[in-house]
Parts: sequence; C-alpha cells; structure tokens
Amino acid sequence: MNVPSAPPAAAHGTDEDAVSCLHERLLDAWNRRAADEFAVLFAEDAYVVGFDGSQMVGREQIATDIGAIFADHVTATYVAKIEGVRWLTPEVAVLRAIVGMVPPGQSELNPDANALQTIVAVKSDGQWRIAVVQNTPAQFHGRPDLVKAMTNTLRQLL
Repeated sequence: MNVPSAPPAAAHGTDEDAVSCLHERLLDAWNRRAADEFAVLFAEDAYVVGFDGSQMVGREQIATDIGAIFADHVTATYVAKIEGVRWLTPEVAVLRAIVGMVPPGQSELNPDANALQTIVAVKSDGQWRIAVVQNTPAQFHGRPDLVKAMTNTLRQLL
C-alpha cells in the first residue's frame, strides 16, 4: 500500500485548531474508507489500540490493517465530539473525544459502539501527526443513564 509521508496542512490557524482538525481528518478518512488518507495522519512509529483491543504499530501496519478492514467489511461511520485538548508540551497534545457509530444503511447511532477516544498528537517539522490512538468502549457497566446521555449528546451531531 502506498502511504504518503506527510499529511495535508491543517485547515486551521492555531495549534489547538490543528490538533482538533487532525482528529476530524482521521474520522473523515475512516468515514470515506480512505485507508491511505487515514494512515498518513500518523507518525511513522505510531501506536493504535482499536475498539476491540487490536493493536497496530507503525504507519505501514496502520495503512495495511485499515485497508484490510475496509476491503473486508462495510464499516460504520463516526460521529464525534471533542471534549478537550490538553498540552503536555508545546509540541505534544492529548485530545479527548467521545465517539459513536452509525451502522451501514442506518441513520441512528448504535449505543453499543460508543467509545472514548484519546489521541496523542506530536508536532515535528511543523506538522502535527498522531502518535497514539486509544479507543475504549464506553459501556459504563451498571450505569445505563451514562450510555444514554452520551448517545443523546452524539445524536445531536447527526
């Protein structure tokens, strides 16, 4: 799989906007099933933990594995709300988001696919890239009111 070496320039002006835009571009690439565009957003040595606990190490593996997912499955589309960006250094940020997924052919969110998404973004040579993505299922065991509240928040974004 041919993976470009640099993501497109951020569409926004500030670093916080650029980090938020990086997350938006990640989900947009997923929603369009564009594995190369998805993978290019990552640092060369990035690390991803998927919703199901699967792990990918490095941009090449991310491109290959995401490409295989798109080839073998009709994927749901993401809906997301960024909850915040925290700065660890001027070149390292942690973005927190809540995400939900709309199954193929449907128009409503599947609450069982709600997740908390954490991204560590790093700035190198003037470009923001994703170093780590962690997707954690947001099932809130024993607290269905939290699942419902999260789903309602995301539903407003549809």
